[in-house]
Amino acid sequence: MGRLLGLVLFCVGIGMVIGMIIPESVTLIILAALLLLCGYHMFCQ
Repeated sequence: MGRLLGLVLFCVGIGMVIGMIIPESVTLIILAALLLLCGYHMFCQ
């Protein structure tokens, strides 16, 4: 279950990064980076 949740979080983070052609706010960038890191960590355990 943790690997699946990690993959979902990673994919959401990737989608947010791809969706940001022009960075509009720092909060969105930080949230995307956190999702990528959490997803990667959970998937690789």
